[in-house]
Amino acid sequence: MSLHAVFETVETLLLKQGFSESHAGAIARTVTAAERDECLHHGLFRIPFYIIGVKSGLAVGDIEPTVTDLAPAVVRVDAHYGYSNLALEFGEEFLAERAKQSGIAALVINHCHSIVALWPEVERLAERGLVGFSFVSYLPYVVPAGGSKPLFGTNPIAFAWPRQNSEPYFFDMATSASARGEIQVRLRDGKSLPDGWAIGPDGKPTNDPAQALRGAQLPFGGFKGSALSTMVELLAGPLVGDFLSYQSGEYDTAKAGTGCGGQLVLALDPTKFIQHGELDTQLAHAEQLFTRILDQEGARLPSQRRYEARKRTVRDGVMVPRTLYDTLQVLLDGGTPTSRNDWEGDHNVDLPARA
Repeated sequence: MSLHAVFETVETLLLKQGFSESHAGAIARTVTAAERDECLHHGLFRIPFYIIGVKSGLAVGDIEPTVTDLAPAVVRVDAHYGYSNLALEFGEEFLAERAKQSGIAALVINHCHSIVALWPEVERLAERGLVGFSFVSYLPYVVPAGGSKPLFGTNPIAFAWPRQNSEPYFFDMATSASARGEIQVRLRDGKSLPDGWAIGPDGKPTNDPAQALRGAQLPFGGFKGSALSTMVELLAGPLVGDFLSYQSGEYDTAKAGTGCGGQLVLALDPTKFIQHGELDTQLAHAEQLFTRILDQEGARLPSQRRYEARKRTVRDGVMVPRTLYDTLQVLLDGGTPTSRNDWEGDHNVDLPARA
């Protein structure tokens, strides 16, 4: 499929499923961006999740977010239980303006369902010459280091830095050993998991994605990843007055698999952090670090693979598994994802198998 076809398919499909134009467009943009970057577990693969979230009654697909000021440099967007895709777009301009006025600003998002990657919002901030951070919790899928019961979400962190004459530097990483979607895609494709990703329901290490989804994921780096995950819980939960991951899990009574809670996005204007700040000078200084990284054989910048993927997918389009494509056609006709209760043991959404 071409990227244009991906966008058109998602937007049309969601409109037929009862989403508003603004929600359908925002979701289509993030899904297309994921396919463009070959981040498949956040691309077309996620469409059934969005629909099940709304069909379950937990998520809302046709409500507009509202924006208010909490402080001179803190903007709040209430998603009203819609998806974060649109809420982020609503708050972005306000966040950027406040950051350029005050040097640093925060965007607080409440009552939002989030099943998206975090790099799009921080990359857009970097394209404005700002440094960006984003934090969000999820559903209780990850055990604390040394523990045996799921408590944390996969709790990703994203960061972006603007660059001179080049695309922004950015990364987007789960604080668990893997993203949830990576395990789900491996289940679909019949692939095993690397060591250290998960434990099964019996608490023992497993390489079986089905057992991992019924058991629990592990934090990356042991106690270090666990500490970072705790930080994200606090920033996206108590700090902004929203759910912790385990509370999001209790809220998900329909087991729809779309985490509901808060999100925190920070924007920094580099020119306000040094006396007589000049962005060109600061960015040139940063380039010294990037150059030294790339001078080492085998080293790369985290965002390099995405930029390489963009060149391919813009030119060649993206490959979509036949069974997923067929599912999308059913949804385009107004159908709903078929139930497969044994997918994760507690979800009610079909996960198409790769042909």
